[in-house]
This record gives sequence, structure tokens and C-alpha cells, in this order.
Amino acid sequence: MSLEQFKNRNVGTQTYRKLDVGQKPEGALCQFKQVIRRTFSGELFVGLGVTMKAMLKALFANDMHTVKYPFEKMPISPRYRAIHDMLRLLESGSYRCIGCGLCEKICISNCISMDTRYDENQRKEVSEYTINFGRCIFCGYCAEVCPELAIVHGPRYENAAQQRAGFSLFEDMLTPIDKLNLQQEYDGFGAVSPNADDNIKQTPLAY
Repeated sequence: MSLEQFKNRNVGTQTYRKLDVGQKPEGALCQFKQVIRRTFSGELFVGLGVTMKAMLKALFANDMHTVKYPFEKMPISPRYRAIHDMLRLLESGSYRCIGCGLCEKICISNCISMDTRYDENQRKEVSEYTINFGRCIFCGYCAEVCPELAIVHGPRYENAAQQRAGFSLFEDMLTPIDKLNLQQEYDGFGAVSPNADDNIKQTPLAY
């Protein structure tokens, strides 16, 4: 096809039909009649009938197509990057984070800040860890670079707050100690292997 034929919009078997929109109303009374005629047309009552039918089925026939949020929630994909979760060690319940700072360094939106200190046993521990969810873009780099699988993306996606301070609470991300048995483990370096119990060596009673 040449350029001239491509520019010609009438090329092909397309047939155009001109709609009859009627004459333009003259005067205020004619315009008012046209508005009334178009407003209360037959299509309006057809749409209202469909809406009333769906409403009556939902009220009396229990045929509900909507989800009663927040009492009912739709399942999300396991790969969905939602609010971060800070995991604990299953054996001791202490923090899994070792304070390496890789998540803070790799964060491209500079929303992670952490402070570390040495405890009484001269072991490094995290004294403060915050994520500003107002700036977080949920890229997942922090979870991918963590060598201990301490920070992962959980299933929670509700992070609305009235104050900006509610976007960076470490206690909300940390797994509660009483719900440690419900902690979901992910495959990767540092995760619990399926045969972990078989690999534990029993301590002999007599030395």
C-alpha cells in the first residue's frame, strides 16, 4: 500500500452511516422539551429495571455478587508484595535480623533506617528499625537481599493511617511472640528445611 492510499481514509470496504440527530432546537422551550425527552427516555427505565432486579435478588434471594469488606476479603497472590513482616527465630523467638544493613543500602527510595548496638554479650542487635511506607514503592529488593530472611513481604495490604508516624512502626511488622507458630516460612537461604527435625543431634544423657 502506498503512502497516498494509506492517507486516504476511505480505502477499503468501510461504510459509514450518518446518524439522524434531528434539528437543533430553537428557543428555550424547545431546548427544555429536548432535555425532558432525552432524560426520561425508555433506556433510562430499562437500566433502572436491571438495577432493581439485581437489588431485589441480593436482598431477598441472597444472591450477592459483592464482597462484604472488611469482614470478607478476596484471596491475593502469594507473590504479591504487601506490607513487610519481620520474622523471628523459631527456636528462641528472638529477632532474625542480624543488623547487616543490606536492606538499608539497597533501598532505592531511602525509606529504611536502622540503628544497631552491642548487647551485654557483645553481639550486634537492632535497636531501631523503621520503614517509611509513605515512600516505599514495594520493589522487594530488601527482601531479596536479606541473608537471614528476616524481612519478607506479608499478606497485609492495609496501611492507611491518620499520622505519618503510623507508616513506620516496627512493632506492627514484627511477628508477635504468641503467634510464632503461625509464622509463615519462605524458601531461601536461612529458611527451615523440611527435614530439620531429622538433622538435630540428640544430646547424650551421660558424658
